[in-house]
Amino acid sequence: MLVHQILKSKATQDVVTIEPGTSVSDAAKILSERKIGTVVVSNDGEKADGILSERDIVRELGKRGAACMSDKVDELMTSDLVTCAPGDKIDVILGQMTEGRFRHMPVLSDGKMVGLISLGDVVKAQLSELAMEKDALQGMIMGH
Repeated sequence: MLVHQILKSKATQDVVTIEPGTSVSDAAKILSERKIGTVVVSNDGEKADGILSERDIVRELGKRGAACMSDKVDELMTSDLVTCAPGDKIDVILGQMTEGRFRHMPVLSDGKMVGLISLGDVVKAQLSELAMEKDALQGMIMGH
């Protein structure tokens, strides 16, 4: 299965972005309101400059307390992004996410964001693929 197949199956392909310079407090509010785990930091809504997750915020809260909420997202975001392309295989993506211990990956095509996939998206796609393979094998065994 390929990344673009996951993107097609998602309810929405929108990527929630915020601009550099946004406060961590505002980013946390967006995460909470939208019930999402990550926002992409982007100057123009097309290029991914960084990514900020709820985990990034919680780690900083644990270190410094509520004072970090007035910081800018640029200070907490991951700027060394791992990205993928629509034609990438999901088993490779799953390995990268597991190895890197992150749960969200921007999908880029010609340098522009075309989506965001999560570890949950990848696992759901793999489970679906396994279920289809199981059904096909059972059908062959049963003679259908």
